[in-house]
Amino acid sequence: GIRRVQDLCKVLKLPAAFEETAVSYFQRALELPAFHLVSLEKKELLGGCCVLVTCRQRRWPLTMGTVCSLLYAKQELFASVFLSLQRELGLSVPALSLADLVTTHLSSFRLVQPSAPIPAHFLEDKEQLLARTMAIVELASDTWLVTGRHPVPVVTAAAFLAWQSLRPGPRLSCPLARFCRLAGVELPPPAQLRLKELLEILLAMASQLSWLRGFRLDKKTVVKHIGDLLQHRLFLLKCAFSQQDGLEQQDTGLGMDSVS
Repeated sequence: GIRRVQDLCKVLKLPAAFEETAVSYFQRALELPAFHLVSLEKKELLGGCCVLVTCRQRRWPLTMGTVCSLLYAKQELFASVFLSLQRELGLSVPALSLADLVTTHLSSFRLVQPSAPIPAHFLEDKEQLLARTMAIVELASDTWLVTGRHPVPVVTAAAFLAWQSLRPGPRLSCPLARFCRLAGVELPPPAQLRLKELLEILLAMASQLSWLRGFRLDKKTVVKHIGDLLQHRLFLLKCAFSQQDGLEQQDTGLGMDSVS
């Protein structure tokens, strides 16, 4: 079990101090009665949970999904062992921030690796992609798209829009599924829906910019203007939501008139 924890730390390239802490948690956990009678599968996941706890406590950007994929584990089972470990050892584990998650997710993209065997017009500067993706994720957070939902599909959709908007010419015709293949990451099923929701918000924002009203924008062409929309994000969101509230009140008034 200890060897498994050490191997996992080496695969993740974690500092030596992290490995020592994770092994210490693993040894303490095995001394507790709560972990004596659990299945072999849960004992194998316990080591991964100790590594994840260590990383979270030290603000190292590691997701539960990453550990599960390395251990070929079901996320629901892993989560139950993770919570048991926290409870039994009385550990305080901070949540992974969205900024940490975006950084972790994008770092694995082949599209930001200059030596990757990918057409040059699809490669992107890591820092530029990170900054633009983070701004779109913040937009999603402002509009409650992140609340109560798994964050990875939101981050994937945001990264796709950020990548397209940084060089629209050759990239607008590339669909989300191909983008994920180029990046070397899995396409989470809800990402298509999160993408649709993000594009609807961007179109609502674009309708508030006077100089864009002359264009017939759709879900592809609005991507070209993401930089401008993000620059005025708070103002445009306020205008878009105010207009939506006005329309809803108007509809309610008409409904009441028809009833009376």
